[in-house]
Amino acid sequence: MKAVIRHIKKHVIRGLFAIIPIALSYFAVKFLYTTIDQRVVILVDRVLGFSFPGLGLLLVLAALYVLGLVVSNVIGKQLFGVVERITTHIPFIRTTYKVGQQVGSTLSLPEKQVFKRAVLVEYLKAGTWTIGFVTGTVIDRRHEDEELLKVYIPTPPNPLSGTMVFVKESQTRDPGWTIEEALKAIMSGGIIGPDDLK
Repeated sequence: MKAVIRHIKKHVIRGLFAIIPIALSYFAVKFLYTTIDQRVVILVDRVLGFSFPGLGLLLVLAALYVLGLVVSNVIGKQLFGVVERITTHIPFIRTTYKVGQQVGSTLSLPEKQVFKRAVLVEYLKAGTWTIGFVTGTVIDRRHEDEELLKVYIPTPPNPLSGTMVFVKESQTRDPGWTIEEALKAIMSGGIIGPDDLK
């Protein structure tokens, strides 16, 4: 009986985590519709005397497009250069802006993967393994130019926070998981994810 309850509980929780992205997408669309589209439709109807559903979202997309064009040309780059120079004089904002700039430039390159592969590394104490993502390599000049892996270890359930370690390839283990499978395991606290290690 306990095994049946455990089985049901496990799959109910999995079902819950499976529906969360769908629910978030639904609420995001509903939020955009109620807060932007409906208000813009009413405003345009008052000013121009006509409107149609979806006009508000189209205007948001158009605004983002124009902003993208501005950033891409010379004047836009100069404008953002001024903003960047101003932020360098404000300590907290300077750090936040730089991090955001680096993340944005990294994610804007489709040919450059942020995470190369998922690995397991011993963390905090021997025999305790955690999921990490290889982000690159570095050469250790003090130890015969040995190549070390840069491994980012995320903190569940938020993969955007964590720590980074330098380890040898021999200190890692290949779980046989894809990056997506590893991320699912982290974000669900281990509830969703592969059932075995290779």
